[in-house]
Amino acid sequence: MANENNEGTVPFQIMAQYVKDLSFENPTPLNRPTEETDEQPQITVDIQVGVNPIQNKLFEVTLDLTIDAKNEDDQMFLLELSYAGVVALEGIPEEMEDPILMVHTPTLLFPFVRNIASDVIRDGGFPPFMLAPVNFAYMYQQQLAENNEGAEDSVTKH
Repeated sequence: MANENNEGTVPFQIMAQYVKDLSFENPTPLNRPTEETDEQPQITVDIQVGVNPIQNKLFEVTLDLTIDAKNEDDQMFLLELSYAGVVALEGIPEEMEDPILMVHTPTLLFPFVRNIASDVIRDGGFPPFMLAPVNFAYMYQQQLAENNEGAEDSVTKH
């Protein structure tokens, strides 16, 4: 049994969570469209996952979120948030580390990111904004495919 030697230890644990950086810009608060207009703002959402090793089996996983809202060419608001968690991995096979750090940890951190973003946007004077759930497994698979494609390109170019 694989667990006999590691009995009583938790293989995957978030040790801490924190806001690393938070910026909210509301450059034209008085030029906001009124509710009478039918124009919908153009909102772009970008989320990135980063992993930095801290020490042996201890990692910092960071979610970087950018929400950019524009009405035609006018900036309505810009939210930039970096939210991180420190993750300890014990007794995890090396091939499982990346999926835990790039999929499972962001999935656990995301509700906090969504809540902070929603509160900041609302407190900035805008209607409630709720981010849709993010499929971090799909993002991870896309990244793996891009990395494999890049590796194949570099092999064929030489």
